[in-house]
Amino acid sequence: MRIGLLLYPNCLPAGLFGAMDLLHAANLRAGKTLFEPVFVAARAGKVDCAHGQQLHAAMALGEADVAAVLVPGFWGQSLGQAARTLDANAGLIAALAALPRRVQLWAYCTGVCLAAGTGRLDRQAATITWWLAEFAVTTFPNVRWQFERTLAFNERTASASGVNGYLPIIQALIESRLGKEAYRELTRLMVLPRPEESTHLAFHMLDLIEQQDGMLRKLHLAVEQVAASEATLAHVAALLHTTERTLARKVLAASGMPAAAYIRRIKLKQVSERLIYTKASATAISIELGFSSDSGMRRMFKELTNLTPAQYRVNYSR
Repeated sequence: MRIGLLLYPNCLPAGLFGAMDLLHAANLRAGKTLFEPVFVAARAGKVDCAHGQQLHAAMALGEADVAAVLVPGFWGQSLGQAARTLDANAGLIAALAALPRRVQLWAYCTGVCLAAGTGRLDRQAATITWWLAEFAVTTFPNVRWQFERTLAFNERTASASGVNGYLPIIQALIESRLGKEAYRELTRLMVLPRPEESTHLAFHMLDLIEQQDGMLRKLHLAVEQVAASEATLAHVAALLHTTERTLARKVLAASGMPAAAYIRRIKLKQVSERLIYTKASATAISIELGFSSDSGMRRMFKELTNLTPAQYRVNYSR
């Protein structure tokens, strides 16, 4: 499987090198060449990447016979910069859009903007680095944005948030060819982070944003301290000395999620932590956290994670 590692002006190539190392390790593990990574660009030749780094693209994107293309992020510090990068790479976006439908398109971090610009993500589930959420919804309204997820994998597209977003994409690829145990061996040998063993993807964004936004930090503290049955938008807004409308607007802008759904997810994250770190029964956890009914907690938890509390404990327990 030949995989094109896309280079373009001002892109961040570190993740591409990380992906290449992982694919090489997977080939060694398999004892044969399963994956052939190759640098591609709009045109073959030298490409000026971020931080003054210059790399060589062996093939032009339109001429490379690849099964998939991995689009890295670009160095961006503002929404305006994201918009300018899209404009500056209009030709590259057109070349990506012109690829045969059989070619899978994978992107991570800010690079998801370029993938979305091709139209290939339309009507597909996708995610992106959280601070681009509002820009993404406005610029690409036909994409089914799911910002609470760190990875969205479809039949022909994949997107991931964060500068290390290449890792879950390549992980899914290796696991599909070699199995989960083989990938676990690689994580041990290469001392890679193992986010799939820490907590469910549905809860990753909560940790990330909680560290970034002061208002959301206050929201987390308030929600964690009230019973789940009392964790309504009205009650939490009162605790934070603001109005429901203001709180809803700020949460949506910061997280890309409706405030009520975000509040509910905080309580369910508390459930997940107790399932991971304690031996308390799901019923006892439901009572402790103040859910109005045990069955209601179980239903919401499975809707979010696609796992029952018992299954979640088996998958993620320490």
